[in-house]
Amino acid sequence: MINLPGATAEQDMSFFDVAQQRNVIFYHMGYFSHSVVSAMAEVVKLQLQVSGVGAPTRRKLFSSFIELSQNIVHYSADALGESADDTPGLRQGAVCISTDHDRFVMLCANPVASSEVERLRASLEPLRGMSVEEIKQAYKVSLRAETPEGSKGAGLGFLTMARDASAPLEYSFQPRPQDPDTTLFCLKATI
Repeated sequence: MINLPGATAEQDMSFFDVAQQRNVIFYHMGYFSHSVVSAMAEVVKLQLQVSGVGAPTRRKLFSSFIELSQNIVHYSADALGESADDTPGLRQGAVCISTDHDRFVMLCANPVASSEVERLRASLEPLRGMSVEEIKQAYKVSLRAETPEGSKGAGLGFLTMARDASAPLEYSFQPRPQDPDTTLFCLKATI
């Protein structure tokens, strides 16, 4: 048996047991990069296929997984460095996919600059009150619009997740007393 530093054998098994009890399909906490996301995407795709998840649901889950992961790669405030061509280095965050009865729950958490909280809230809150048709229409409009200032993509990530979700996106911002310049951003999509 391998023991974690300072942990009893019982504590070593607790994470595994909790993951099984909570029906965790995939979990990663640590640093993300484009190559790490690519490798994780292959694992997620295979896991969903082997689990017998239907093609339409797999597409939605995979698309949302990519969006959540790309948000970490592009916007996490905890970076190990930038590469010479201004592409993101390694960025810290966490992504979890689990099942809850007949639905899939995707969670994402990463630190963001505290100055970005209101911009994120302004992007997310309107989506919570929109119908699926309104979200689809906003998605089409965004496809034709110019890339929003400060965005690393076309600004479609939240719209993509909201379009594919079976319930409104949930989010929270948790201040980080040890680092007031950053806030922990948590996002939940139910598919």
